[in-house]
Amino acid sequence: MPDLNPTEGVWSLVKRDIGNLAAADLGQITRAVKRKLKTLQYRPEAIDGCLAGTDLALDL
Repeated sequence: MPDLNPTEGVWSLVKRDIGNLAAADLGQITRAVKRKLKTLQYRPEAIDGCLAGTDLALDL
């Protein structure tokens, strides 16, 4: 059964990007996560991929 939560796909993309970050403090991690989320905001194909991974019908 596929994961029905597209948010998990988004977080997977974020974690993949910052997985090897050697952060000096929590602020650096926060900035890296916000930067990646902002990048994803302008990549609708990535978000569509997360939605498609749920196998839910997408009504437009």
